[in-house]
This record gives sequence, structure tokens and C-alpha cells, in this order.
Amino acid sequence: RSEKSLTQTAGRAARNINGRVIMYADKITDSMQRTINETNRRREKQLKYNMKNKITPQSIKKSLNQTLQAAKTYNKEEKPVIAADPVVAYMSEKALKKAIDKSTAEMKKFAKALNFKEAARIRDEILEMEKMLINKNHITHK
Repeated sequence: RSEKSLTQTAGRAARNINGRVIMYADKITDSMQRTINETNRRREKQLKYNMKNKITPQSIKKSLNQTLQAAKTYNKEEKPVIAADPVVAYMSEKALKKAIDKSTAEMKKFAKALNFKEAARIRDEILEMEKMLINKNHITHK
């Protein structure tokens, strides 16, 4: 590997207080040696800075609840645009089925073009329209 990629990998490990880098090779390459030298130089500089400013390195401490809340916020999906469209809410059953068929064809077109993000967005809209269709059927057949 290049010196740059080795240094980046070592830097990532250094972000964890117990981080370690293990390099496997038959012999130490020039890239490995330069990375080791650079890592040692940076470590020495950081230790001096920490001593000067009376800093004791500590690992971040987050509760499980904080971690789960952050994950929940990250994974929060936006409601599909179609569900917010007031016209769709008042579509007849037949029109809704037609819209689902049209959206399904569009979703397949995006998937075939390897635009999976757009295909997934349309898939979510189809699911919302299918829920609306089920609700319409449920209401009309009571």
C-alpha cells in the first residue's frame, strides 16, 4: 500500500484510545517505514501538546440511550412525497391502482439504470399508495 493509505489507516486507529495498527509483510517497505516515522512524529507532538495543556486523553463516553437516539435520528425516513399530495388522498380506487402501476414501471426503469436511491424512493411511494388503497377498500367494504 501507499504511504498515504497507510497513514490514513493509522490515523483512523489513533482516534480510538486503545487503537492499534498491525502491518503484515515479509519486510518493512519504504512506505511502511515512512508511515511509522510519521506516526511517531505525530504521537510525540501530541504528547507534548497534552502535557503542556494538562490534557489526559479519554475515550468518549456515551450512554446506550444516546447512541440509539443518534442512530434513530440518522435512520429516520422522510415520509414519501406522494403521501403528502392531497390529490392522491381523493383518488378513486381505479385511479390509485393506475398510479401504482405507473410508479412501479418508473421504479423498475430507475432500478435498471442502477439509480437505486430513486428506485427506493418510488418504492416507498408505492407502499404508501398501497396503504391508501387498502384503507379505501376497508372503508368501502364495511
